[in-house]
Amino acid sequence: QALDLIGRKVLGSRGELVAFSFQANKNVRTAGRGCIVLQREGDIALAEKLLWQGSPDWRMLARRAFHLRKLALYFAALVLMRAVFVFNDTASALAALRSTLGPLALAGVALGLVALMAWLSARSTVYTLTDKRVVMRIGIVLTLTFNIPYRRIATAGLHLDAKGTGDLPLTLLPPDHIAYLHLWPHARPWRVARPEPMLRSVPDAAAVAKLLTRAWSEATGLAAEPRAAADRARPEP
Repeated sequence: QALDLIGRKVLGSRGELVAFSFQANKNVRTAGRGCIVLQREGDIALAEKLLWQGSPDWRMLARRAFHLRKLALYFAALVLMRAVFVFNDTASALAALRSTLGPLALAGVALGLVALMAWLSARSTVYTLTDKRVVMRIGIVLTLTFNIPYRRIATAGLHLDAKGTGDLPLTLLPPDHIAYLHLWPHARPWRVARPEPMLRSVPDAAAVAKLLTRAWSEATGLAAEPRAAADRARPEP
């Protein structure tokens, strides 16, 4: 048994609730996660169950949120136009080719920076589903954590792509409101007046949506009513 060196007591015996955080780079090296030690068995009902935890697929995030593919097509069109104009002026294919080298390099740097931003955004993001709430930890430099209880969620959506990843937008009940800029890119596009937090580019999104639906129903005591036309689910009246 591990002892508290100060009080010579068993670790976890101080206070009514003790939380342990396990991590590989701490003094006592362990796997991730953590645990809670309770003095009374009945207090276990206060704890939350971790149902799922994940992060965005950075490649899909780069494509859908940062529009990397559209930017690549845009830069390609600009470079092609430059080559055509130079060829019309000089009638030299070599001159036209040389004229594209500088723009191609700049476009590559720009696309690389956008891809890096998407990778950092996905790496610093953790989505969590418990039996009571959705937790979104986001932010590359300044980390923000949003705790969204299921009872404050009016509707949830599922937007799937061909590879099984997808987005899960959440509509909050009024007057709850999270600023669009605080959420981006983890917000449903173009919903600025009433921003909708969104779990972006989630792998195996259909399975996550089922977990979310079941947890929402159990937490609110309401049945979910699917609406296939909009890929949304909302409570029955």
